[in-house]
Amino acid sequence: MAMLSKNALILLKKRYLKRDRSKRIVEDPEGLFRRVAHAIALAESNFSSKNKVAFWEAEFYSLLTALDFLPNSPTLMNAGREMGQLSACFVLPIEDSMTSIFETLKNAALIQQSGGGCGYNFSALRPEGDYVGKTGGTASGPLSFMKMMDAATNCIKQGGKRRGANMGILNIDHPDIMKFIKAKRKGDVLRNFNISIAVSDSFMRALESNETWSLIHPNTKKPRATLAAKSIWKEIIQSAWECGDPGLLFIDEINRHNPSPHLGMIRACNPCGEMPLLDWEACNLGSINLKHILLKIDGKHYVDWNKLKKTVHLAIRFLDNVIEVNNYILPQIEKISKANRKIGLGVMGWADLLILLNIPYNSEKAVGLGEKIMHFIEAESSNASMQLAKERGVFPNWNKSIYYPDSPMRNATRTSIAPTGSISIIANTSSSIEPVFALSYQRKQILDGETLYEVHPVFLDYLLEHNIIASKEELITEKKGIDSLVNSLTKDVKKVLITSLEIPWEFHLKHQIAFQKYTDNAVSKTINLPETASIEMLGNVFQQAWESKAKGITVYRYNSLKAQVLNVQEKEDTLPVLLQDGISNCKICMG
Repeated sequence: MAMLSKNALILLKKRYLKRDRSKRIVEDPEGLFRRVAHAIALAESNFSSKNKVAFWEAEFYSLLTALDFLPNSPTLMNAGREMGQLSACFVLPIEDSMTSIFETLKNAALIQQSGGGCGYNFSALRPEGDYVGKTGGTASGPLSFMKMMDAATNCIKQGGKRRGANMGILNIDHPDIMKFIKAKRKGDVLRNFNISIAVSDSFMRALESNETWSLIHPNTKKPRATLAAKSIWKEIIQSAWECGDPGLLFIDEINRHNPSPHLGMIRACNPCGEMPLLDWEACNLGSINLKHILLKIDGKHYVDWNKLKKTVHLAIRFLDNVIEVNNYILPQIEKISKANRKIGLGVMGWADLLILLNIPYNSEKAVGLGEKIMHFIEAESSNASMQLAKERGVFPNWNKSIYYPDSPMRNATRTSIAPTGSISIIANTSSSIEPVFALSYQRKQILDGETLYEVHPVFLDYLLEHNIIASKEELITEKKGIDSLVNSLTKDVKKVLITSLEIPWEFHLKHQIAFQKYTDNAVSKTINLPETASIEMLGNVFQQAWESKAKGITVYRYNSLKAQVLNVQEKEDTLPVLLQDGISNCKICMG
């Protein structure tokens, strides 16, 4: 194994490495990957001889220790351990009764304790102030129960390691929609929830035509109020400008791509939005490190399509195996998860790949390459799933899916672009399909208040490859800060090293749409906006996202919250410490 970065080791020690009853760490990173590879390879015994288990364990171990691919955090945390719950994403139903509400609360607590995140659509709940026949009282409405679930989540750590996460969704025609839209303007409310509005095409058309919009009681199906569509829209973009919430789910676009429409409509998604799921479904995610699919010939980088193909096929097999060995918290989840066998293979390191190829993120060339790579991954994911179907059989609900009768598939979905927050730190690469946030920055709010300081490793590698600096130590010996170094770069170099807040929103969105075009689940992508961004700009982002057939959209205006995860580095004098501690060293020991 190569050497891990300091930040990767900090994260692994805090959250992932096995501990004994005295909370002493009893495995190293190599042991973690051996544990995971072995546990996932055991699924092979369900389909083939035992000697194949050893073969696939070696293949998975090599894949993981090279950091060519990593699964979602619950798999890294729990595979081969007593908990055994390996899925990241869940959607739970919630109906208009106290029994359903509190049953959902209990189920969510069990899932979050095991490391999963939950999404819910609260639109079946009657609005605040509505008459309750059984008691003669009045309903407290969806928001009150969301606050209750938020308080419960605050008491639960996922697998004893991190706070739980929720996605709260309300349909655009619910009578309490205006309260929902404004719910998070005060930053201390619903802190364990992302919230999104399920927006229909009919609402967007009403908005375009400057029409009114009816709010419908979920039980009687009768109008409770009529508002101008533009007045609702105004409040949506105002709230998103102030605090980043709500996001939008374009629910009709999601259901146009529902792989099993005969089983029901999709109403909700996981906390980060990349997995639209039916009620009770769970999904297992994993991401390919695109920084590692490059060949270097005569000092120049090229995409290694053969390696990418091999990695995709191995990753799909790994994720399908996860479904077999997973310990499902609830029988309803096990039943539908095994019936549909949804998985979500995505990517990380996209920005790093572009830098190494000398391609600016905000360029049509970058967008075109993103579409080409994701098209390739989608095609090979489907091929891999079809090969598994020949070996193991199609997913049980195949005859109720869009693939019947011509395309025998093992998995109802195969691709998804997750945010890869933690696993990209372990892999020492840029997260998901996001641009580099900053060349040096701080990560806060992720490790019990501990701050991680980072200088982006590919930034330094780029400077070395292009002879801009002679060595990483030069930044120490000459006491040259990041800002002064960047100011001295040529215009062409600055274009390649452009950072998130410098990139026009149009290119953020173009990348999201390019990857969504060949992703059968959804894309989690934050459109990062500078602090000076106008409310009108934000409205344009939302409008263009719908017109471009995004499945969802999230924006975040820098510094719109007091507590945010990524922060531009404020003190250059910490840079030498970072370099000495090896944060910028991207030679790693884990396959």
